[in-house]
Amino acid sequence: MDNNEILEQVKAKARQWLNGAYDAESKAQVKAMLENNDTTELIDSFYKDLEFGTGGLRGIMGTGSNRMNKYTVGAATQGLSNYINREFANLPEKKVVIGHDCRNNSRYFAETAAAIFSANGITAYLFEDLRPTPEISFAIRHLGCQSGIILTASHNPKEYNGYKAYWNDGAQVIAPHDKNIINEVNKITDVKSIKFEGNPALIKTLGTETDELFINEVKKISLNPDIIKKQHDLKIVFSPIHGTTVKIVPQALHQFGFTNIINVPEQDVVSGDFPTVISPNPEEPAALKMAIEKAIATDAELVAASDPDGDRLGIAIRNDKNQFILVNGNQTALLITWYMLTQWKKLGKLTGKEFTVKTIVTSELIKQIALNNNIECFDVYTGFKWIAAIIRELEGKKKYICGGEESYGFLPGDYVRDKDSVGAICMIAEVAAWAKENGKSLYQLLQDIYIENGFSQERLISVVRKGKSGADEIKAMMADFRANPPKSLGGSNVSVVKDYATLTATNFQTGKTEKLNQPEPSNVLQFFTEDGSKVSVRPSGTEPKIKFYFEVKVDLPSRNEFEKSTSAALAKIDTIVADLKLN
Repeated sequence: MDNNEILEQVKAKARQWLNGAYDAESKAQVKAMLENNDTTELIDSFYKDLEFGTGGLRGIMGTGSNRMNKYTVGAATQGLSNYINREFANLPEKKVVIGHDCRNNSRYFAETAAAIFSANGITAYLFEDLRPTPEISFAIRHLGCQSGIILTASHNPKEYNGYKAYWNDGAQVIAPHDKNIINEVNKITDVKSIKFEGNPALIKTLGTETDELFINEVKKISLNPDIIKKQHDLKIVFSPIHGTTVKIVPQALHQFGFTNIINVPEQDVVSGDFPTVISPNPEEPAALKMAIEKAIATDAELVAASDPDGDRLGIAIRNDKNQFILVNGNQTALLITWYMLTQWKKLGKLTGKEFTVKTIVTSELIKQIALNNNIECFDVYTGFKWIAAIIRELEGKKKYICGGEESYGFLPGDYVRDKDSVGAICMIAEVAAWAKENGKSLYQLLQDIYIENGFSQERLISVVRKGKSGADEIKAMMADFRANPPKSLGGSNVSVVKDYATLTATNFQTGKTEKLNQPEPSNVLQFFTEDGSKVSVRPSGTEPKIKFYFEVKVDLPSRNEFEKSTSAALAKIDTIVADLKLN
C-alpha cells in the first residue's frame, strides 16, 4: 500500500467522525486536521485504532481513533462493562473501583468511565481525587469488587495517558479474562453503542477513609517497630515527582514511626505537565536530581521517589565517600528481600510454607537469599500480574512474604496485588533504620549482602528497530538465537538454554531437556553459563525494541574489594555484549 492509499483511507476514517455521533469539539478538530496541508497529525491520529491490549490502553492524548480520548476510553469501558455483566450475571450487585493519576485529562476520563459503568448497571466507586495504583488494587479487594481501572500512563511523557484494568483479586487481568475483555472491546465499533449517560445513584465517592485503611495494612508489614522508635529521626527525602503519592507516602512513613520526612516542594506540585523533569521516571537519574540536591542540603541519609501513579520506586543512598548514588531495581529488591526474609526467620515467623517471587530477568541473587533462608522462590514472567497470579494460586496454602522485579517494582506483603511504592518506600526506610541501629549504612549493608550471598552486576541494553523492517529484523534475531545459540559468553561455556516459547530448558552438558513451569509460552530466551552469568533476550511487547538483560557474577571477598569487583563485572558484561555482536 502506497502513501496515497494510506492517506485516502485515513481521510475516509476521519470523515466518519465528522458524520458520526461525536461531539462538536472533536468534529472541529477533525475538520481542522483534514483541511491542514500538513497531513502528519491526521495520519498519526487515524491510521489505526488505539489497541486495547492485555495491559489495557496507552497512547497520546488527542482526537482520533489512535488517540486517548473520551471515545477510546468509552469503548474500553463499554467492552469491560459488557464482560463484567456477562461474567457475573448471577450477582445481585456488580461493583468496580475507579482511580486516576495526575495526568492531564485523567480526572475527566475517570468520570467518563464512572458514568459508563453506572449506565450499565454497575456500581462505580470513584476516588474523590488522584490516588496511587496500589490503593486501587487494595480498594477492589476491600470492597469486594469484580473489577477496577486506573487512568494512568505510568512514567510515560506528559503527552500520554492510559487505562489499566484489574480483576476481582485486585491484580491486572490475565488469561482467560484478558483476551475475553479484548474481544468485548473490539466489538464496540459504533460510538452509539457506548452508554455515556450515567446513573448518578450508582456512582459512589471514595475518600480519606480508604487511605487510612490502606495505610493501616501497609503498617502491618513492619517487622521492627522498636528499632524505628530508636531511629525515628532518620532523615528521609521523598519526592512524588508531581504524582499520586504526594500525601500518602509521607503519611505512611509517619505511621511507621519516622518523624523526619523532608519534601521537595517543587515536586510536590501535582501536575500532568511534570514541570521539573523531562521524564517522570524514577529509573532516570535526572528524575531524582532535585531530591538528591535536597538531601545534600539537609544532610539526609536516604532519598526515595515514586513514579506518577505510585507503583514503582527509585532510591539513592550515600556511598563510602558520603556521595549519593542511585540504587537500581535489582539492588532495591535485594535489600528489601534480604531484610524481610532474615527478619522473618529471626522473629520466628517461618513455618516452612513461606515464599518469595521474582521475575525471570531479575537478579538470581534473590533466589540465593531465599535458598539460604530455606524459603521457596518462584520465577515468573516480566510483569507484576504474574507475581499476583502466584499469590492467588497459593493463597490459603502458602504465605507470600515479598516479591519484586528489576524494573523498580516491589511488593512487601500481600495486602494488594500489584507493585507498591508506598509499602516499598516504608520498608526500605525500615531497612535503613535497622542498618543504622546495627552500625551500618545502607551501602555497607548492600555490600554485606553481596559478600554473604554472592556478588553480581546487571545491565539492560535495548536495541531499537523501528517499522516493519525493524520488526522483521527482531524476529530474525530471535530465530537465529534459537537456531544458533552461543556456545560461550564472556569466556565461559553456556551450560543451559531456557526457551520460554517452547517451555523447555536444555542442558548443554548432559543433553537433557526439562519442562519449564510457566502458565503459557512467551518469546523469551535465556542463556546460563558455567560461571554463573545469565543473559535474557526478550522482544518488547509494546515498543519496537529487543531487550537484553545481563547478569554476571564475580568474587567479592570484602567491602574493600567492592569497586574492584564492580569494575571487573562491568568489563565482563562488555565482553558478553561483544560476543553477541551488540556493539
